[in-house]
Amino acid sequence: MSTAPAKIRVFVGEHFACIKIEGRANFTSSVDFRTLVNELLQKNYRYFVLDLCECTLMDSTFLGVLAGFGLKGCVNKQTPGCITIEVLNPNERIMELLESLGVLHLFKVVRAPIQGCESAESSALTPTAPTKEEVTRACLEAHQTLMGLNPQNAAKFKEVAAFLAEDLKKARTGP
Repeated sequence: MSTAPAKIRVFVGEHFACIKIEGRANFTSSVDFRTLVNELLQKNYRYFVLDLCECTLMDSTFLGVLAGFGLKGCVNKQTPGCITIEVLNPNERIMELLESLGVLHLFKVVRAPIQGCESAESSALTPTAPTKEEVTRACLEAHQTLMGLNPQNAAKFKEVAAFLAEDLKKARTGP
C-alpha cells in the first residue's frame, strides 16, 4: 500500500480558504494539512472549503485531524473563533467513513460544481518531511479525537492508540 502523501493545493480568498486534496489523504499528509489549517486559523480565516472531488480515500489519521478542526465549529456562527468547514463533493467511500466514525455532523457537505476555487490560481503545498515522532504524535492525537467523538470508535482504535502512545513514549525516551 502506498503511503505517498496526497497533493494539497490552497487558494486563499478574502474571507475564506479553499483547500483541494488530490489522491489518498493519509497519515503522512495529515501533518502538512494540520499545519496549513493552523496557519490559516492564525491569520483569522474561519471559513474553509475542502474540495474532495479528486480525493480518493482518507485514512483514520487524516479523518481524525479533520474532525479535530470540525470540533472548532459551532452552532452560533457569531461566536469568536468559530469555524465552518464545507466538504465539497466527497466520494461515497469518504461519506461512509465520515458517517461510520460519527463525525459527519461536524461538516457542511455540499455536492455541487465548484465556484470560486476551481478557476482561481492556487498554490501547491510543498510536502514537508515530518519526523517519525511528529507523525506518531499526529496519528495518536487524531485517533484520540475520533475515540472522544464517538464511543463506538474506542473499540475500533483502542489498540492502535495504545501502540502509538507506546511508540511515542519510546521516541521521547530513546532506545
